[in-house]
Amino acid sequence: MSHHAKYLIGIDLGTTNCAVTYKKIADDAVISTLAIPQFMAKNQYESKTLMPSFLYLPSALELSLDDIALPWQSETTILVGEYAKTKAQTTPNRVISSVKSWLCQATIDKRKALLPYQAAEGVERISPLEAYTHYFEHIKKTWNSTFPDAPLFQQKIIITIPASFEPAARDLTAEAARLCDFEEVTLLEEPQASLYGWIHDHEKWRDQLTADDVILVIDVGGGTTDFSLIKVEDEEGTLALRRIAVGDHILIGGDNIDLMLAHTVQQRLLDGGQRLEPWQMQALVHSCRNAKEKLLSDQNLNEIAVSIPGRSSNIFANAVSETLTKKDVEKIMLQGFFPEVAIEDHPHNAPRTGLSRFALSYTQEAAITKHLALFLSKQAKADEKFITPTAVLFNGGVFKPQVLRRQLMQIINKWLVKEGHPEACELEHAAYDTSVAIGASVFADALQGNGIRIKGGASHSFYIGIESPMPAIPGFQPQIEALCIAVQGMEAEEELIYEAETFSLVVGEPVEFRFFAANHRADDCLGDIFTDWEQAGLIELSPLRLTLSADNYTNGTSVPVHISAMHTEIGTLELTAKALENNDQWKIAFETIR
Repeated sequence: MSHHAKYLIGIDLGTTNCAVTYKKIADDAVISTLAIPQFMAKNQYESKTLMPSFLYLPSALELSLDDIALPWQSETTILVGEYAKTKAQTTPNRVISSVKSWLCQATIDKRKALLPYQAAEGVERISPLEAYTHYFEHIKKTWNSTFPDAPLFQQKIIITIPASFEPAARDLTAEAARLCDFEEVTLLEEPQASLYGWIHDHEKWRDQLTADDVILVIDVGGGTTDFSLIKVEDEEGTLALRRIAVGDHILIGGDNIDLMLAHTVQQRLLDGGQRLEPWQMQALVHSCRNAKEKLLSDQNLNEIAVSIPGRSSNIFANAVSETLTKKDVEKIMLQGFFPEVAIEDHPHNAPRTGLSRFALSYTQEAAITKHLALFLSKQAKADEKFITPTAVLFNGGVFKPQVLRRQLMQIINKWLVKEGHPEACELEHAAYDTSVAIGASVFADALQGNGIRIKGGASHSFYIGIESPMPAIPGFQPQIEALCIAVQGMEAEEELIYEAETFSLVVGEPVEFRFFAANHRADDCLGDIFTDWEQAGLIELSPLRLTLSADNYTNGTSVPVHISAMHTEIGTLELTAKALENNDQWKIAFETIR
């Protein structure tokens, strides 16, 4: 860490909102939330605790740099935050949202100009990576204008990410931060950050937990659902924490609820003879999001009018309006997304259509409770039906309404009681919007030796595809086996070297490396080979296509090598192939897969 550092900073770049917290590097335990200035209208800005994760790309006729009022001179007309979120209701094809989900989309090049993916004609698109940098740049300028004597690049920074982020998405997050001069960056999984936030709020947290407790963290954000299991361990007479499992990256969250609300309102309009254009439907989704947030945050508000712009050049002319009630929202959330299901009731994916419009890889199953049942079942030992949590921690703005948390606790406890286990308790905390950012600052302090650290290491086991040699046979391709090269739980900077077998590495010509991962195979060991990797439940990641240098070889040479893998500080995986006959080695940068 830089010896100039004065602050520990926690940054939660959420799918829907961003939050930043900080504390001085001192003995005090005060964690503050950074107020983030956001453009609101020409020559106007307001500072708010949350910064909506929206980007707006205005036309040259709409806004110039001189119109943008912020505490610093803006260098771009691309706007971040409240104004962008508001424009999503009227000009959705100039707005970029869910950048975090695009960053982990395995099938796209994150450096290619793709967004907004339904851009209006004449709108210049930008890449998911560039979009991400706009959030970091806005946060950097906010910090530097607030603390001019403590520039951000000198501070210790923790950035939170979904636990289910694969190495490529983790590295792209760190790269986006580095492009904005974030130097001392560490990544932290969001469910862990949430638990750090809970610990911060409960000074006597050890009184609520005992050794061998299993904490289930359920994190439902704007666009993703994340599950993690953290075990409480007895470490020389004191309680310690270890993350033992994470779930898959599931693209379902508040955005899906907003879409369902919009379809509900659309059907009411259709019943009344009112038909919406596609662009109006996009605007309706954003209007329903605002309505949902207001209804769930205000106990005295029972209904709200949802307005959609009309077809006139005056957006307020011919506007369409419909009422949405608190009961509508709660019914859709409870029955559609958190229904009561059995522990054996897992997501069912219907066959996909051969052609579909380019978009994010949304899950087909809307019931989050089914995804939870699958996660707990996958983590079970041989003699168990599912792993049994003893405590549950909820995170994400979705869980602000107590009715949702109560329903999920009832479902989980029905599963437990049916199998003869005691009921789990809820670990309650107050700040569902900012607990992840608060937890990031707590973790930063723990890295300084102040407080507990959750152990865990690599969230997945990783495997590389090995081609089995075979004579040429018409119609048959050589079999690809999956070799375990990195095990779940390996700690940062830990290196595993596999010398039990020699492989042939092709240099000097284009080749493709295939990678696989699993988050439910904690007992797999270095060198384990899976002939049928699909049967073993391994998930194939993005392939890596590259040409390795052949400085000392003829192009196309197969070099005998041993391979090793290192789990880096930011959670990515670095592979090294070392030649047996000399000191030549090749870094196969797993984290650059895109």
